[in-house]
Amino acid sequence: MGIPPFHWWRTVFFLIPAISLYTIVLGTLSIGSSLFEKRGYFAHWCARMWSRLILRTTGVDVDVDGLERLVPGRTYVFVSNHQSIYDIPILFWSLPFQLRIIAKESLGRFPFLGWHLRRTGHMLVNRARPDRAIFAWASALTSKGLSLIVFPEGTRSPDGRVGVFKGGSFHLALEAGLPIVPLSVVGSRHVMLKGRLATYPGRVRLVVHEPIDTSALVGSDPKAFGERVRQIIAPDAESDAVGSRQ
Repeated sequence: MGIPPFHWWRTVFFLIPAISLYTIVLGTLSIGSSLFEKRGYFAHWCARMWSRLILRTTGVDVDVDGLERLVPGRTYVFVSNHQSIYDIPILFWSLPFQLRIIAKESLGRFPFLGWHLRRTGHMLVNRARPDRAIFAWASALTSKGLSLIVFPEGTRSPDGRVGVFKGGSFHLALEAGLPIVPLSVVGSRHVMLKGRLATYPGRVRLVVHEPIDTSALVGSDPKAFGERVRQIIAPDAESDAVGSRQ
């Protein structure tokens, strides 16, 4: 067995301890703030700072195209492809909105991260037993000035190609008539390849596409609508899928 490369050592002995420290400190501040600030705005600031520190420490720069298409303060459902565990910090830092996520229930068991998610307005769901309470929670997004992030592939892409979008991810937005914003994350998988521990510095591109008005689409087929959104996201997201570093 050969000697691990430099970036493996950097990840294990520098990045992981640093990110753990950021998570503990900002997670504690976030959880503490939830005792006094129920809207979760300060907790979201903590999440953005956590994201920024992770990106800076790793050496990840993000170029954002298309933010001018969005109206500040409006509620959106942001729909993104999923290439890397770095996608969440990329989106939280790059999008100037009060963001919440729908995540799998198991994330709630992680110390600090899970506590933050449970206490600051994020929704943790059991995918085997979806709950109609999700829709009641989503209907409150607009009144609270919150936006939502979903990753409808359900898992990270191993090669940069965009997988099939699960129709259930769009059920919520179509029921509530919330505008959907397709997002293409390009190149984040090179920062940390799926199944590998080494993390690399790099430059990522985030493309914010034109929002889709769903107010007249109540009752539409979520699966067919999901494919429509996937067709918008895929061309940019897959632009580096062929001939990329392995």
